[in-house]
Amino acid sequence: MIAIGFDLDLTLADTREGIAAAMRALSEKTGVPIDAAAVVSRLGPPLETELANWFPAEDVADAAVIYRGFYNEIAVRATVPMRGAEATIRELGLDVDEVVGSLFADAKGTALLRHGVAAYVGDHVADVDAARAASARSVAVATGPYDAEALLAYGADIVLPDLRVFPETLTELINAGPASRQ
Repeated sequence: MIAIGFDLDLTLADTREGIAAAMRALSEKTGVPIDAAAVVSRLGPPLETELANWFPAEDVADAAVIYRGFYNEIAVRATVPMRGAEATIRELGLDVDEVVGSLFADAKGTALLRHGVAAYVGDHVADVDAARAASARSVAVATGPYDAEALLAYGADIVLPDLRVFPETLTELINAGPASRQ
């Protein structure tokens, strides 16, 4: 059995509407104008990185606490699975061992290494960086801000249109063994 890591936003879950709604609620509560469309166009970096675009540095931590305080009530309810995510999880019987957040790009590598991840699946070039940092194979899905061509050009090992074809890809990952750069 191999360990596989998955990004959440725009890989397993379409969080755009939920995050936009939560950002609108944060804007309403704090009185700080936030362009929710701009926020969801650049999902990936940690929340505090995004909030720094809207709040003075000294207010970012407090804004994050407020946002997280109503995230479950607002954002989770509006989140839906990405195409193929439910079938992939069901068909492969994937279990979640741990959810790790607030890491981005190669900083995710430490969590991936800790869990002995052989492959990391994500929608962003930063997810390719995460896989590289952990010496894992990068499986990119073209469901986020980058199309298949951009993900291949960046150096993803495997690029999929979405997760519907992931079960077949898992066999390739198992047979390929450790990541290798060509």
